[in-house]
Amino acid sequence: MNKRISIIGCGWLGLPLAAALVKNGHIVKGSTTSKDKFELLESAGIRPFEVTIFEDKIEGQIQACLADSEILIINIPPGLRKNPNSDFAKKMALLCQHIEKSGIENLIYVSSTSVYEETIDMPIITEESATNAQSSSAKQLIAAEEIFKTNPNFKTSIVRFGGLIGDDRDPSKFLSGKKDVKDPDGPVNLIHQEDCIGIIKTIIATQKWQTEFNAAAPQHPTREAYYNAVCDAKGMPRPQFNHTAPSKGKLISSKKVETNLKYTFLHSL
Repeated sequence: MNKRISIIGCGWLGLPLAAALVKNGHIVKGSTTSKDKFELLESAGIRPFEVTIFEDKIEGQIQACLADSEILIINIPPGLRKNPNSDFAKKMALLCQHIEKSGIENLIYVSSTSVYEETIDMPIITEESATNAQSSSAKQLIAAEEIFKTNPNFKTSIVRFGGLIGDDRDPSKFLSGKKDVKDPDGPVNLIHQEDCIGIIKTIIATQKWQTEFNAAAPQHPTREAYYNAVCDAKGMPRPQFNHTAPSKGKLISSKKVETNLKYTFLHSL
């Protein structure tokens, strides 16, 4: 059944996701912080709205973007590398107030597996694992998750993706030629853009609401083995790993995605 869907954040993942949902027959609205992207969104069949979220206000067409939609997908990175003092959780709390007024029934919040701490024992991480990471960005993501999960006005599903890769995010470029790279024995937890889109589409199609999913490609080579291999394949300099300190890491299990959603990954590592 075709749905009316709004997407807050039509960036690297949100835009192709919105385009894929349009192709599936859904009616899709999408937000962008720049009117310069309107033509791009419209060309993909997405109805564009300009929305910019600040800590104390939301500028633009937020209510129009949310109006009449049944499902909302929030796909906004915290952006703390550029603005380390930004209060992302406060922005999401403000956005939540607008969602409450909109009549949105179901929400997908796109989070990250960075909410889980990396440790020397390299634990297998499932949806039952504690979101215990201590970085500023992770704490903001954890707080944002709680804002949406605990709101009784709509049903929220959280999807946490591993490191994002795709045609224009070539993993060989991440570490090529870098020196003193940490954690050579840590497991790799990456996921292709097409699988991110496929998983979100499946959540919508199967109506898996009020639950959580962790998602990374099922293969988890060590960082050293993986990045050496992808750099060799592209003829790029290998990274130089530091073996003097014990490696830290975590292994993101996607078994719930594969069993509960019956999703088969399109891309392997």
